[in-house]
Order: sequence, then structure tokens, then C-alpha cells
Amino acid sequence: MSTPTLKGPYWVTVRQYRRTLWLAGALVLAALAVIGGLRIWDLQTPDVPVEDGYLLPAEDNKAVRLLIFGMEQLSVGMLLLSLLAGAFVAGPLIAREFESGTYKLSLTQSVSPAAWLRAKLLTATAAALATTLALMAVFRIGWGRTSGSWNLQWSDRGPYEASGVVLLAYVLAAVAVGALVGQLVRRTLLAMAVTGLVMGVVALVLGALRWSFLTVKTVTGPRDTTLWTPENGLTMDTGLLTASGARFDESVCWDEVNKAPGLDAMEDGGMKLHEACLTRHGVNAQYVDYHPQSHFWPTQLIETGILLALAALAAYAAFRVLRARHP
Repeated sequence: MSTPTLKGPYWVTVRQYRRTLWLAGALVLAALAVIGGLRIWDLQTPDVPVEDGYLLPAEDNKAVRLLIFGMEQLSVGMLLLSLLAGAFVAGPLIAREFESGTYKLSLTQSVSPAAWLRAKLLTATAAALATTLALMAVFRIGWGRTSGSWNLQWSDRGPYEASGVVLLAYVLAAVAVGALVGQLVRRTLLAMAVTGLVMGVVALVLGALRWSFLTVKTVTGPRDTTLWTPENGLTMDTGLLTASGARFDESVCWDEVNKAPGLDAMEDGGMKLHEACLTRHGVNAQYVDYHPQSHFWPTQLIETGILLALAALAAYAAFRVLRARHP
């Protein structure tokens, strides 16, 4: 029984970019060594019990602080992973072939243009997804210990992508967009820059819109109490309510205070005027709009669907452009 081996353009692609593949593997191993090592070190120092049976890291536990820092940096790196994948596909993998003319050699080896592009994209996709999955596994090693820390909330940029499935969709979209841009631009550095810019804009737009996909939940309470967001929620908006339940714009009262004569001489800075204004408008409650943590996976799936649609359109366009220029 023979061992499966790569053949034709697949073998050529892997052979041509073997150093890049080794580098990706080395980065994964480095991340594993750092996060895994810090996690093992952290386990050597027992947590300290506090009220209600909770445990907190001991004050002399340097490992957990370093682990939090390492996880923050890893999450940022994973956030940039799709940009790097797209830039590599657009530049060295596709555009440089056209810029140098070496793609003509491949097309003379009984390989059709479609098969040539398909081999490059499938190889790049497999390598990018394998690297992403490996880094996500490394992230999971430290996530259980550091989740909930500053900058490591479930809804934060970086942890949100690294702890779900949407990062895989970003990588797929980046590979497809890179293939399209690489053919359209055909200049290595310019293609890399354009692809990075496109995927950066996509990430920024979806990051700004993702918490608009689902309807927020609202919790209300008296105005003179502290209102906590339930369900480990992501706060989207806070404000005041009148006795009728209508939302009240607090800036109305602050404008009134700022226009009051003799404000600078008031010892309380106008707080009594502010309270009087709220009372006059019947403000007696407050509200918080939030997304509960249960919205994490539905939001992930919606964003993933958008990215997969983008990937499919970009891949289709890439093959259409190739067919039009090299029938």
C-alpha cells in the first residue's frame, strides 16, 4: 500500500514555499512553548481562597501575570493572521508569478491555468487553516485561566476571533481575496498592500457591525442604585428613564446646568441644579442595553456566514479573471 504523496503543481507549490511552511510551524511551536510553559509554571503556585469560595491567584504568582500578557499578544497576532495570509497569497504566491513570468513555465507542463491556480489556493488554504487551528488550540491552553481578565473578555477584539470559528472564515476570505488581487495587480508588493488594506477594512467593518446582528437585551433599575450587567454581558448603552418608561437624554440637564449663572461659584459644581432638572423631568430609573454571553455563538455564525460568502465570491471572481486572461 503506497503512501499518499503530493503530485504535480501541488508538489511544486509545497517545494517552492517550504521555508514559509517551516516558519509557520516554528511560530506555532514557539507559541506553544511560551503559553504552555507559562501555564505549567502557573500551576506550581496554588490559588488563594477568598470570600464565597472563590479562588484568586497569589500575589507572588508572576506566572499568571506573564500568561495574561502572553495571551494578549497572542490574540493580537491571531487577529492579524488573516491579513498575513492574504498578503502572502496575493504577493509571493500569485502576483510574483505574473510579475516574473514564471507562471508560463507551469502552464507548459501540461497543467491548465485553472489547475495551476487551484493547486496554489488549495495548498495555501490547507497550510493557513492548519496554522490557524494549531494557534487556536494553543490559545485554548491559556484561555481557561485568563478569560475575564482585562482585554481578555469574551467580546474583546482578538479573544472573540481566537476563541470561535470566525477566525477560520477570515483566513479563507483572505486567501480568496489575495488570489483575486494578485491577478488584478500583478505586482508583488502592491498586491500585498492592497490585500492587507482590503482585509483590514473588512475586519474593521465587521468588527463595528457584529454587535448589531442581534437585538440587545435591556435591564432596568432605580436611578440611585448600581445597575450590574447580568449574564456576563457586553454593555452597549446606558441611560436614564422617566416615570413613563421613556428614555431621557441626560445632556438636556447638563446643558441647563452649564448655562446657569454663577456656576463657577457653586460648591457642588451644579449638582443640585442637575438633580432638580432630573426630578422636574420625572427621571426615576436607569437602563442598560447589553449582549449576554449567550449571543457569542450566534454572532460568530452570522459573521462567519458573511465571510464565507465573501470568500466564495472572491474565489469565483479569481477563476473568472484567470479564464478571461488565459483561456
